[in-house]
Amino acid sequence: MASDPHDQNPPSERAFVLGAELFEEISAVEGIELSEPMRRRAREADRLRLSAEEQIERIKQAYLRD
Repeated sequence: MASDPHDQNPPSERAFVLGAELFEEISAVEGIELSEPMRRRAREADRLRLSAEEQIERIKQAYLRD
């Protein structure tokens, strides 16, 4: 019987990705809320399927202009 490939790495080495909605809920518990411009940027990044690096660059540019 083949083993589950996820069991090959210890839990500390496994990746875990939170979705945007869950991340927002967790942040709200901590008292952190996204502003409307931040929400718009996140929706646009999803729509354009931007990579993490592209998203980071857009966030940097948004705050450099302010």
